[in-house]
Amino acid sequence: MLAERLNEVNAAIAAAASKAGRDPAAVKLVAVTKTVGLDQIRQAIALGLHDFGENRLQEARAKVDAFPDQSWHFIGHLQTNKVKEVLPRFALIHSLDSFRLAEALQHWGERLDRYVNVLVQVNVAREKGKYGLDPGELPDFLTALRAMTRIKVRGLMAMAPWVEDPEEARPVFRGLRLLQQQCSVPDMQLEHLSMGMTNDYRVAVEEGATIVRVGTALFGPHG
Repeated sequence: MLAERLNEVNAAIAAAASKAGRDPAAVKLVAVTKTVGLDQIRQAIALGLHDFGENRLQEARAKVDAFPDQSWHFIGHLQTNKVKEVLPRFALIHSLDSFRLAEALQHWGERLDRYVNVLVQVNVAREKGKYGLDPGELPDFLTALRAMTRIKVRGLMAMAPWVEDPEEARPVFRGLRLLQQQCSVPDMQLEHLSMGMTNDYRVAVEEGATIVRVGTALFGPHG
């Protein structure tokens, strides 16, 4: 089943990229392994998947430690008291959303002598109660990050509101792409746009996503 689902997702990414005149190879598929067991992850690796996403450190520990050679993405809200444990385990943090978190990442980057690859999370839809910077805060935030030498900003991340019709999410993805184009900060390349999940990743790819975070479409509703 996983092999069939993976083929379907890859085909959908390729079709969406082609529709937008993009190279499908420019889109990275991150398999979200929340609620997914080690056997399924092992199967996914055998099928050629090597990028995996987790949103809670407590659940991720055993998986990352079992498969340390894979590329792990932290895609959930990151609390400052979890930074020390997250940094050694994850190749990319998708959810930098506050100056306080940036300070913690810089601090532990120095303490652990490592650079921290991050995406800045933006609340493009301005949903109340949701994480992410207000779009208007982004330019000054990126400028402030230049002083934090251990933090390497690789791009932006957004989560669209869940909607029945994925087309309704298009303005959010388009908005993030426009922010990427508008925010020019010296010595900072916003190369990645992490946007799109199972319900709307096709639309996200059409709007320029370079990373899509897909779980249910690969592993089923309960992993």
